[in-house]
Amino acid sequence: MKNRFSIGEMAKLHNTTIKTLRYYDEIDLLKPVHTDSNNGYRYYSTEQFEQVNTINYLKELGFSLKEIKRHLDHRDINGFLHLLEEQQRLTEVKIKELEQINRRFQHRIKDIKLAQEIKELEVPFIKEIKERKIVRLMEKISSEPQLEVSLRQLENSSNMNSSIFIGGVGLTISIRDLLNNKFNEYNSIFILVEEDDIQSPLVTTLPEGKYACIYYNGNHNNSPVQYKSLLNCIKDNGFQIIGDTIERTIIDHYISERKEDYLTEIQIPIKC
Repeated sequence: MKNRFSIGEMAKLHNTTIKTLRYYDEIDLLKPVHTDSNNGYRYYSTEQFEQVNTINYLKELGFSLKEIKRHLDHRDINGFLHLLEEQQRLTEVKIKELEQINRRFQHRIKDIKLAQEIKELEVPFIKEIKERKIVRLMEKISSEPQLEVSLRQLENSSNMNSSIFIGGVGLTISIRDLLNNKFNEYNSIFILVEEDDIQSPLVTTLPEGKYACIYYNGNHNNSPVQYKSLLNCIKDNGFQIIGDTIERTIIDHYISERKEDYLTEIQIPIKC
């Protein structure tokens, strides 16, 4: 059996491309055993098969071509172990990140499914809510552009990215503005978080307790009448407002183009 393979045959045998093998040659990662001086054709031998396997194996593990070349140029068992241990560490970090993202998807899916089950809209009700961990940026927000800029600032200052807080964004209106029937300006933006390892001076909590709540079809433009309905409910039942109002749009135009699907919830912390 011949022990010389053209670059096309080599590529086919190892499920790679001619372009890739040419690049390996250029960077001295995998040189052909012979290059025809007349036509430039590259030829490889079976002795190089294991080298290709090693390159593919390390690539699958996430090593860069530079790291692979360094190993192949200076083969050493301790160096190889170090490479594997470092890649294992990086993989564990990535797994943790993906687990966090997966939990976010689970919470968002649950959020939307529960929203689809809500039948009573624009009807105030009282519910007990457990303490929620958040990162919160205190800042006046009175327009959509301000909201988007503030969200980016919050994201950057807490070292989070958008994939981590899918659907977990909320806003608050100060208790003073609420009592003065001023509903057109937020005093903070926050992100709900479940992870314990987020390190930021902006980490705080929404307290456990009773909340006067209402769901309605629409966004903040439709909120004034809902705030008034909640305030009347609170007054009629002799409750006392004890904190800033929480407002969170659960379904908006980014999720559905049907306005009848839009859903926002308002929560006002109270005590009897």
